[in-house]
Amino acid sequence: MKKPLTLADVKKFENMEFLAKQLVEGFITGLHQSPYHGFSVEFSEHRLYNSGETTRHIDWKVFARTDKLFVKRYEEETNLRCHLLLDVSPSMYYPTDSHGKITFSALCAAALATLLRKQRDAVGLVTFSDRIELQTPVRSTSSHLHTLLLILQKQLEAKPVGKDTNVTVVVNQIAQQIPKRSLVIIFSDMLSRHEDSDEIFAALQHLKHQNHEVIIFHVMDRKTEEEFDFAEQPYVFVDVETGQEIKLQPSQVKEHYRAAVENYKRDLLLKCGQYKIDFVPVDISEPFDKVLYSYLVKRAKVK
Repeated sequence: MKKPLTLADVKKFENMEFLAKQLVEGFITGLHQSPYHGFSVEFSEHRLYNSGETTRHIDWKVFARTDKLFVKRYEEETNLRCHLLLDVSPSMYYPTDSHGKITFSALCAAALATLLRKQRDAVGLVTFSDRIELQTPVRSTSSHLHTLLLILQKQLEAKPVGKDTNVTVVVNQIAQQIPKRSLVIIFSDMLSRHEDSDEIFAALQHLKHQNHEVIIFHVMDRKTEEEFDFAEQPYVFVDVETGQEIKLQPSQVKEHYRAAVENYKRDLLLKCGQYKIDFVPVDISEPFDKVLYSYLVKRAKVK
Protein backbone atom coordinates (compact mmCIF):
# COMPACT_ATOMS: atom_id res chain seq x y z
CA MET A 1 0.00 0.00 0.00
CA LYS A 2 1.28 3.45 -0.83
CA LYS A 3 2.41 5.73 1.96
CA PRO A 4 -0.31 8.31 2.73
CA LEU A 5 0.39 11.79 1.42
CA THR A 6 1.14 14.54 3.93
CA LEU A 7 1.31 18.32 3.71
CA ALA A 8 5.09 17.97 3.61
CA ASP A 9 4.72 16.02 0.35
CA VAL A 10 2.74 18.88 -1.16
CA LYS A 11 5.59 21.30 -0.50
CA LYS A 12 8.17 18.77 -1.71
CA PHE A 13 6.60 17.94 -5.07
CA GLU A 14 4.71 21.17 -5.81
CA ASN A 15 2.82 19.49 -8.65
CA MET A 16 -0.91 19.48 -8.05
CA GLU A 17 -1.75 17.14 -10.93
CA PHE A 18 0.77 14.52 -9.81
CA LEU A 19 -0.24 14.78 -6.15
CA ALA A 20 -3.97 14.59 -6.88
CA LYS A 21 -3.47 11.49 -9.03
CA GLN A 22 -1.30 9.85 -6.34
CA LEU A 23 -3.84 10.69 -3.65
CA VAL A 24 -6.77 9.27 -5.64
CA GLU A 25 -4.93 6.11 -6.65
CA GLY A 26 -3.78 5.49 -3.08
CA PHE A 27 -7.26 6.10 -1.75
CA ILE A 28 -8.89 3.71 -4.22
CA THR A 29 -6.30 1.03 -3.46
CA GLY A 30 -6.92 1.44 0.26
CA LEU A 31 -10.68 1.41 -0.25
CA HIS A 32 -10.52 -1.91 -2.04
CA GLN A 33 -8.67 -3.36 0.94
CA SER A 34 -11.08 -1.95 3.50
CA PRO A 35 -14.62 -2.78 4.70
CA TYR A 36 -15.87 0.05 2.46
CA HIS A 37 -14.99 -1.69 -0.82
CA GLY A 38 -18.66 -1.73 -1.80
CA PHE A 39 -18.52 1.90 -2.87
CA SER A 40 -18.51 2.63 -6.58
CA VAL A 41 -14.87 3.33 -7.31
CA GLU A 42 -14.60 1.26 -10.48
CA PHE A 43 -14.85 3.83 -13.23
CA SER A 44 -16.14 3.01 -16.70
CA GLU A 45 -16.75 5.04 -19.82
CA HIS A 46 -19.50 2.65 -20.93
CA ARG A 47 -23.00 1.76 -19.83
CA LEU A 48 -25.15 -1.26 -20.64
CA TYR A 49 -27.21 -1.02 -23.83
CA ASN A 50 -30.94 -0.61 -23.23
CA SER A 51 -33.21 -2.57 -25.56
CA GLY A 52 -34.95 -0.36 -28.10
CA GLU A 53 -32.43 2.50 -28.21
CA THR A 54 -30.27 3.28 -31.22
CA THR A 55 -27.36 0.93 -31.90
CA ARG A 56 -25.26 3.74 -33.32
CA HIS A 57 -23.14 4.17 -30.18
CA ILE A 58 -22.60 0.50 -29.31
CA ASP A 59 -18.95 -0.32 -28.72
CA TRP A 60 -18.51 -3.38 -30.94
CA LYS A 61 -14.95 -3.99 -29.77
CA VAL A 62 -16.20 -4.45 -26.21
CA PHE A 63 -18.97 -6.70 -27.54
CA ALA A 64 -16.38 -8.90 -29.28
CA ARG A 65 -14.52 -9.34 -25.98
CA THR A 66 -17.46 -9.71 -23.60
CA ASP A 67 -20.41 -10.80 -25.75
CA LYS A 68 -22.39 -8.01 -24.06
CA LEU A 69 -23.74 -4.79 -25.54
CA PHE A 70 -22.27 -1.60 -24.07
CA VAL A 71 -22.87 1.97 -25.19
CA LYS A 72 -20.16 4.63 -25.11
CA ARG A 73 -20.85 7.46 -22.70
CA TYR A 74 -20.79 11.04 -23.90
CA GLU A 75 -20.55 14.40 -22.17
CA GLU A 76 -24.31 14.91 -22.10
CA GLU A 77 -24.62 11.71 -20.07
CA THR A 78 -22.79 13.25 -17.12
CA ASN A 79 -24.04 11.68 -13.90
CA LEU A 80 -23.51 14.58 -11.53
CA ARG A 81 -22.70 18.26 -11.51
CA CYS A 82 -20.43 19.40 -8.70
CA HIS A 83 -19.36 22.89 -7.64
CA LEU A 84 -16.22 23.10 -5.49
CA LEU A 85 -16.15 26.29 -3.40
CA LEU A 86 -12.71 27.09 -1.97
CA ASP A 87 -12.27 29.78 0.69
CA VAL A 88 -9.11 31.76 -0.12
CA SER A 89 -9.45 34.47 2.53
CA PRO A 90 -6.35 35.30 4.64
CA SER A 91 -7.37 33.05 7.57
CA MET A 92 -7.08 30.03 5.24
CA TYR A 93 -3.36 30.73 4.88
CA TYR A 94 -2.80 29.79 8.50
CA PRO A 95 -0.47 28.41 9.80
CA THR A 96 1.58 31.03 8.01
CA ASP A 97 4.74 28.92 7.93
CA SER A 98 3.07 26.24 5.79
CA HIS A 99 -0.17 27.81 4.49
CA GLY A 100 -1.60 24.62 5.94
CA LYS A 101 -5.37 25.11 5.58
CA ILE A 102 -5.33 26.40 2.02
CA THR A 103 -2.78 23.75 0.99
CA PHE A 104 -4.84 20.95 2.51
CA SER A 105 -8.08 22.28 0.98
CA ALA A 106 -6.61 22.86 -2.49
CA LEU A 107 -5.21 19.34 -2.67
CA CYS A 108 -8.51 17.86 -1.48
CA ALA A 109 -10.34 19.90 -4.13
CA ALA A 110 -7.86 18.68 -6.75
CA ALA A 111 -8.37 15.05 -5.69
CA LEU A 112 -12.16 15.41 -5.75
CA ALA A 113 -12.00 16.99 -9.22
CA THR A 114 -9.90 14.03 -10.35
CA LEU A 115 -12.39 11.55 -8.88
CA LEU A 116 -15.28 13.39 -10.49
CA ARG A 117 -13.60 13.28 -13.88
CA LYS A 118 -12.93 9.55 -13.51
CA GLN A 119 -16.64 9.03 -12.86
CA ARG A 120 -17.51 11.24 -15.84
CA ASP A 121 -19.09 13.79 -13.55
CA ALA A 122 -18.90 17.51 -14.31
CA VAL A 123 -17.06 19.83 -11.93
CA GLY A 124 -16.55 23.55 -11.56
CA LEU A 125 -14.41 25.60 -9.18
CA VAL A 126 -15.19 28.79 -7.28
CA THR A 127 -12.61 30.59 -5.15
CA PHE A 128 -13.93 33.18 -2.72
CA SER A 129 -13.14 35.48 0.18
CA ASP A 130 -15.56 38.32 0.88
CA ARG A 131 -16.64 37.93 -2.75
CA ILE A 132 -16.25 35.49 -5.63
CA GLU A 133 -12.65 35.74 -6.82
CA LEU A 134 -12.75 33.19 -9.65
CA GLN A 135 -15.44 30.96 -11.16
CA THR A 136 -15.01 28.33 -13.85
CA PRO A 137 -17.60 26.58 -16.02
CA VAL A 138 -18.86 23.13 -14.97
CA ARG A 139 -17.49 20.51 -17.34
CA SER A 140 -16.33 16.89 -17.40
CA THR A 141 -13.53 16.96 -19.98
CA SER A 142 -9.92 16.06 -19.30
CA SER A 143 -8.76 19.46 -20.56
CA HIS A 144 -11.08 21.17 -18.08
CA LEU A 145 -9.69 19.06 -15.24
CA HIS A 146 -6.18 20.10 -16.26
CA THR A 147 -7.26 23.75 -16.13
CA LEU A 148 -8.73 23.33 -12.64
CA LEU A 149 -5.58 21.69 -11.34
CA LEU A 150 -3.45 24.52 -12.73
CA ILE A 151 -5.69 27.06 -11.00
CA LEU A 152 -5.38 25.20 -7.69
CA GLN A 153 -1.59 24.96 -8.13
CA LYS A 154 -1.35 28.72 -8.69
CA GLN A 155 -3.57 29.34 -5.66
CA LEU A 156 -0.90 27.84 -3.42
CA GLU A 157 1.63 30.27 -4.84
CA ALA A 158 -0.66 33.30 -4.61
CA LYS A 159 -0.96 35.77 -1.78
CA PRO A 160 -4.20 35.91 0.24
CA VAL A 161 -6.94 38.05 -1.31
CA GLY A 162 -9.78 39.99 0.26
CA LYS A 163 -9.96 40.85 3.91
CA ASP A 164 -12.53 38.46 5.27
CA THR A 165 -14.72 35.43 4.62
CA ASN A 166 -18.29 36.04 3.46
CA VAL A 167 -19.96 32.68 2.90
CA THR A 168 -23.42 34.28 2.88
CA VAL A 169 -22.84 36.52 -0.15
CA VAL A 170 -21.00 33.86 -2.12
CA VAL A 171 -23.48 31.04 -1.48
CA ASN A 172 -26.44 33.25 -2.40
CA GLN A 173 -24.74 34.18 -5.68
CA ILE A 174 -23.94 30.56 -6.49
CA ALA A 175 -27.48 29.46 -5.65
CA GLN A 176 -28.85 31.92 -8.21
CA GLN A 177 -26.50 30.62 -10.91
CA ILE A 178 -26.97 26.85 -10.62
CA PRO A 179 -29.73 25.75 -13.02
CA LYS A 180 -29.71 22.00 -12.31
CA ARG A 181 -29.59 19.85 -9.20
CA SER A 182 -25.96 19.77 -8.12
CA LEU A 183 -23.58 18.82 -5.35
CA VAL A 184 -21.99 21.86 -3.70
CA ILE A 185 -18.82 21.22 -1.69
CA ILE A 186 -17.43 24.03 0.47
CA PHE A 187 -13.91 24.14 1.92
CA SER A 188 -13.73 26.84 4.58
CA ASP A 189 -12.75 27.53 8.17
CA MET A 190 -16.07 29.43 8.45
CA LEU A 191 -14.29 32.22 10.31
CA SER A 192 -15.85 35.59 9.63
CA ARG A 193 -16.04 38.75 11.68
CA HIS A 194 -19.18 40.07 9.99
CA GLU A 195 -21.43 37.02 9.66
CA ASP A 196 -23.34 35.06 12.23
CA SER A 197 -24.41 31.45 11.76
CA ASP A 198 -28.04 32.44 11.10
CA GLU A 199 -27.01 34.48 8.05
CA ILE A 200 -24.77 31.70 6.75
CA PHE A 201 -27.46 29.06 7.06
CA ALA A 202 -30.13 31.24 5.52
CA ALA A 203 -27.88 31.29 2.43
CA LEU A 204 -27.25 27.55 2.61
CA GLN A 205 -30.98 26.98 2.93
CA HIS A 206 -31.29 28.85 -0.38
CA LEU A 207 -29.29 26.01 -1.95
CA LYS A 208 -31.33 23.32 -0.21
CA HIS A 209 -34.62 24.85 -1.35
CA GLN A 210 -33.40 24.39 -4.92
CA ASN A 211 -32.79 20.69 -4.23
CA HIS A 212 -28.98 20.90 -4.21
CA GLU A 213 -26.89 18.71 -1.93
CA VAL A 214 -24.27 20.40 0.26
CA ILE A 215 -21.12 19.26 2.06
CA ILE A 216 -19.15 21.65 4.28
CA PHE A 217 -15.60 20.63 5.04
CA HIS A 218 -14.76 22.70 8.11
CA VAL A 219 -10.98 22.97 7.73
CA MET A 220 -9.01 23.80 10.89
CA ASP A 221 -5.61 23.35 12.48
CA ARG A 222 -7.06 21.60 15.50
CA LYS A 223 -3.98 21.76 17.69
CA THR A 224 -3.75 25.54 17.74
CA GLU A 225 -7.11 26.83 16.48
CA GLU A 226 -9.31 24.57 18.59
CA GLU A 227 -7.19 23.25 21.44
CA PHE A 228 -5.13 26.45 21.73
CA ASP A 229 -2.14 24.21 22.36
CA PHE A 230 0.78 26.61 22.76
CA ALA A 231 3.78 26.43 25.07
CA GLU A 232 3.30 28.51 28.20
CA GLN A 233 5.29 31.62 27.39
CA PRO A 234 4.54 35.19 26.27
CA TYR A 235 3.21 35.48 22.70
CA VAL A 236 2.13 38.21 20.33
CA PHE A 237 -0.96 36.84 18.56
CA VAL A 238 -1.75 38.54 15.24
CA ASP A 239 -5.11 38.46 13.44
CA VAL A 240 -4.13 37.48 9.88
CA GLU A 241 -7.09 39.38 8.42
CA THR A 242 -6.98 42.64 10.40
CA GLY A 243 -3.37 42.75 11.57
CA GLN A 244 -4.58 43.40 15.12
CA GLU A 245 -2.09 42.27 17.76
CA ILE A 246 -2.56 41.11 21.33
CA LYS A 247 0.13 40.16 23.85
CA LEU A 248 -0.62 37.42 26.37
CA GLN A 249 0.26 34.02 27.73
CA PRO A 250 -1.91 31.11 26.52
CA SER A 251 -3.15 30.20 30.02
CA GLN A 252 -4.79 33.62 30.35
CA VAL A 253 -7.40 32.86 27.68
CA LYS A 254 -7.15 29.14 26.90
CA GLU A 255 -10.21 27.95 28.81
CA HIS A 256 -12.47 30.75 27.56
CA TYR A 257 -11.15 30.42 23.99
CA ARG A 258 -11.71 26.66 23.81
CA ALA A 259 -15.24 27.01 25.17
CA ALA A 260 -16.07 29.68 22.57
CA VAL A 261 -14.74 27.58 19.68
CA GLU A 262 -16.57 24.49 20.92
CA ASN A 263 -19.86 26.40 21.16
CA TYR A 264 -19.42 27.78 17.65
CA LYS A 265 -18.71 24.32 16.19
CA ARG A 266 -21.68 22.84 18.05
CA ASP A 267 -23.93 25.56 16.64
CA LEU A 268 -22.69 24.84 13.10
CA LEU A 269 -23.18 21.11 13.55
CA LEU A 270 -26.70 21.44 14.93
CA LYS A 271 -27.83 23.79 12.18
CA CYS A 272 -26.31 21.59 9.49
CA GLY A 273 -28.30 18.69 10.91
CA GLN A 274 -31.43 20.82 10.90
CA TYR A 275 -30.98 21.75 7.22
CA LYS A 276 -29.74 18.27 6.19
CA ILE A 277 -26.31 19.55 5.24
CA ASP A 278 -23.27 17.30 5.67
CA PHE A 279 -20.87 19.00 8.10
CA VAL A 280 -17.45 17.35 8.20
CA PRO A 281 -14.87 18.69 10.70
CA VAL A 282 -11.41 18.31 9.17
CA ASP A 283 -8.06 18.65 10.91
CA ILE A 284 -5.21 19.45 8.51
CA SER A 285 -2.98 17.01 10.40
CA GLU A 286 -5.33 14.13 9.50
CA PRO A 287 -5.10 11.98 6.34
CA PHE A 288 -6.72 13.38 3.21
CA ASP A 289 -8.80 10.21 2.89
CA LYS A 290 -11.48 11.49 5.27
CA VAL A 291 -12.54 14.10 2.73
CA LEU A 292 -12.60 11.64 -0.18
CA TYR A 293 -14.56 9.06 1.78
CA SER A 294 -17.14 11.66 2.89
CA TYR A 295 -17.58 12.63 -0.76
CA LEU A 296 -18.19 9.02 -1.83
CA VAL A 297 -20.83 8.61 0.90
CA LYS A 298 -22.64 11.74 -0.29
CA ARG A 299 -22.35 10.80 -3.97
CA ALA A 300 -23.91 7.43 -3.26
CA LYS A 301 -26.92 9.25 -1.77
CA VAL A 302 -27.21 11.77 -4.61
CA LYS A 303 -27.24 9.21 -7.43
